[in-house]
Amino acid sequence: MKILLIGATGTLGAALHRTLDTRGHEVLTVARGGGDLRFDITDPAQVSEVYDRAGRVDAVVSAAGHVPYGPVTELTPEDYLAAFHGKVLSQIDLVRQGIPRIAERGSFTLITGVLAREPIPTGSAASMANGALEAFVRAAAIEIAPQRVNAVSPTVFTESLGEYGDYFPGMPPVDLADVTQAYVRSVEGAQTGQIYAL
Repeated sequence: MKILLIGATGTLGAALHRTLDTRGHEVLTVARGGGDLRFDITDPAQVSEVYDRAGRVDAVVSAAGHVPYGPVTELTPEDYLAAFHGKVLSQIDLVRQGIPRIAERGSFTLITGVLAREPIPTGSAASMANGALEAFVRAAAIEIAPQRVNAVSPTVFTESLGEYGDYFPGMPPVDLADVTQAYVRSVEGAQTGQIYAL
């Protein structure tokens, strides 16, 4: 398959690139500061240009999304809008603009996260964004068939515990290898409207 990988230079994106390449897929990488194509998917015009440059693809895989963290009493309306634009709307636009540009039975795999179901202090913007995106996936799946859309919703990566582990007290981490296999399941399988929680 020809796969468009968004967020290819991050921790997860790099692992996905290796995994998908090893499985024999042609992977076209996209990131703000690196990859085959350098674009910012929070800009709808740049999403359109990504698809123009990529040409027809079989699957779109997203490992990109940024949200601010902070106490509810300190986060501003602009912070919540930034979370919505940085993680939700950007990925919705990948689907919205991608529907006419991917294969008839192509797929989209988006990234959410554990905070949709297991909130933490300072994580309300992330919880909002992840929950909204998961609701979108379930709704979009019933409209875009035979194309498919799923989301991968991991907890903190084992490989990132040193940096982020303190923010997720008591939550079991997940190995990147397990997260990448959830993406493989979404891309190569037949399910749609699924949230793969890890």
